[in-house]
Amino acid sequence: MSIIDRDMLATVVQQRDAAANAEERAVAFVLVVTEGPERGRAYRLDASLPVRALVGTSPACEIRLTDREVSRRHVALERMASGLRITDLGSTNGTWVDRVKVVEADLQGGEMVRIGSTMFRVDIEDEAERGAETPLSTATNFGRVVGASREMRRIYPLLERLAQTNVPVIIEGETGTGKEALAESLHEMGPRAQAPFVVFDCTAVPPSLVEAELFGHERGAFTGALQTRRGVFEQAQGGTLLIDEVGDLDLALQPKLLRAIERFEIRRIGGDRWLHTDVRVLAATRRDLDKEVQAGRFRDDLFHRLAVARVELPPLRHRHGDITALAMHFWREMGGDPYAIPRELLQKWEDYAWPGNVRELRNTIARQLALGDLADAQPERAPSLPPGASPAGVVGEDSIDHFVDMNLPFPQARDRILEEFEARFVARVLSRHNGDVARAAAASGIGRRYFQKLKARSHR
Repeated sequence: MSIIDRDMLATVVQQRDAAANAEERAVAFVLVVTEGPERGRAYRLDASLPVRALVGTSPACEIRLTDREVSRRHVALERMASGLRITDLGSTNGTWVDRVKVVEADLQGGEMVRIGSTMFRVDIEDEAERGAETPLSTATNFGRVVGASREMRRIYPLLERLAQTNVPVIIEGETGTGKEALAESLHEMGPRAQAPFVVFDCTAVPPSLVEAELFGHERGAFTGALQTRRGVFEQAQGGTLLIDEVGDLDLALQPKLLRAIERFEIRRIGGDRWLHTDVRVLAATRRDLDKEVQAGRFRDDLFHRLAVARVELPPLRHRHGDITALAMHFWREMGGDPYAIPRELLQKWEDYAWPGNVRELRNTIARQLALGDLADAQPERAPSLPPGASPAGVVGEDSIDHFVDMNLPFPQARDRILEEFEARFVARVLSRHNGDVARAAAASGIGRRYFQKLKARSHR
């Protein structure tokens, strides 16, 4: 990130913190057990635990209980700026707050929470008075991941530690929150940075080919296997393997993945020997794996092995202040002056819920820069170009006028202009980085895989 970007985001941080007027003191929530097998124990929720901690009888839970009436993953507790959010994870016996059955509730302290036969009292402890204050990170990014909000700065210290280890990590979050960018950042800021970073998307490969893609195959192992092929574990040797959308992995293949992670060995399809692997495994998912385990669609032992560390990226609608910071960041990266963004446009973006998260915001800014006032309408899918025509082939200062003069229907003209912008953007950023896709993707603020898609689209 450039000095200008850092200064810009630091300004946003200062403005937000001043406006908040220290609204979020460093506090810890303490769950005191008043009834149940663990009566008398207290569980402290502070920076030593993940932002989202699980309570239940499973070994994967941060707060593990022995109460037989408590589900394996009963509730999730998430520290928010407004308090402590409790979410029932589809438990058998339900979750009760002050005698009211809840699916989700925000706790402020003083409530009584019952799960199974266990009763908690929710206390608040001021960490500053206790002498154990843990200040928020002052960073405005972690590698490719940009964010100056309190929600993001809470997790940066954890990410910095995880980057220096080899433990598996599950990255959770809604679609478009930047899970792949975070995985790349963990790789690039750790000791394996110079080794391969390989992505395997469980949703992009037909189920019948997943095993061959993961572990490779020998020549003649099946019809069409004309030569030996290495799988992604071998391709990532010495580096990092991101298994994207791991929650969609077929149940029958999960034991084989578990063995590969636990024993550091794989066997190609049709092979007769085990091959040692030295790969750090990261997993990303948009699914709630706790519910997937309870539903029997995901193996508990595989989840437990992958969840040595868990990071949940908050949706953009919860990242207070980051919409403006990200908008300015993306606007500048795409060649615009971030301080020239109309105030009313920023306010409009701040008021929007962003169901597509950071990815949707970035695409919105690309469309805004390309189309200006025409970007207000929602984009529609454009038909393919005539044979021999290419958006990248349209040159000159008046390329927008060129499309307008073609007398195309509005949606087609708009999408042709967006395609032209994407093609030019990719070409220029590649030129600035001497054709290095990895560096070009990093400078663009997007994952390598998405950049490759843009590159391929611009050459069609």
